[in-house]
Amino acid sequence: MKALIDVQIIRQEGRPMFAVLPYHQYLALAGLNDDSDVYIPHEVIGLCVEKGMSLLAAWRTHKGLSQSELAERLGITQPGVAQMERPGAKLQKRTLEKAATALGLAVGQLEE
Repeated sequence: MKALIDVQIIRQEGRPMFAVLPYHQYLALAGLNDDSDVYIPHEVIGLCVEKGMSLLAAWRTHKGLSQSELAERLGITQPGVAQMERPGAKLQKRTLEKAATALGLAVGQLEE
């Protein structure tokens, strides 16, 4: 299973000294997520409206991932992703957080 946090370890004299991670992941870990400036591209909204996709499915498609690739990142099966992507599916907060991390998004970008 791949790590859900994209972190870079900086070493000094062979010892880990710093961990660098994407800002949105830092905010989530620190409990500081401010989704007041949530941005969802026109293309993602278009997939939701024109094709009836959920935000999760639209984002995955927009980012060029297959359900199998997202499933691998999440450590679940492809049918599990398909179930999560059903329009109207009510995902738990922790599931949304994992999916957002796997896609490099803020949780607010997946909340319908």
